Amino acid sequence: MPDTSFPGAWSVDAEGSAPPFEQLRARVLDLVTSGELPAGFRLPPVRTLAEQLGLAANTVARAYKELEADGIVETHGRGGTLVSAQGDAARRAAQHAAAEYAAKTRSLGITEADALELARTALTLR
Repeated sequence: MPDTSFPGAWSVDAEGSAPPFEQLRARVLDLVTSGELPAGFRLPPVRTLAEQLGLAANTVARAYKELEADGIVETHGRGGTLVSAQGDAARRAAQHAAAEYAAKTRSLGITEADALELARTALTLR
């Protein structure tokens, strides 16, 4: 069976400002962006990771679902959840920045339309 542990020690900060699912999503995204979790890496099953981190299975499942919606991971049923191919390092870094921007604007209550307009404006400034 392949090793599905995350590189380095890691835990969820129950007192942190970000909810646990967001901490997990951000951690996986950081590991993928940095290349520590390469394309094809099999993430631990939801229940296994939930037990390791002391979280509810639904919390881990939500993080995985959001990562899948962002194209960071792919779920293959019994084949597990795998890190998607993300292209070159610059694209991975841009994906990471975009995901962080989306999370931040959502947490601030900014609408999708307003967030997109803010991003367009920022991209056109020189």
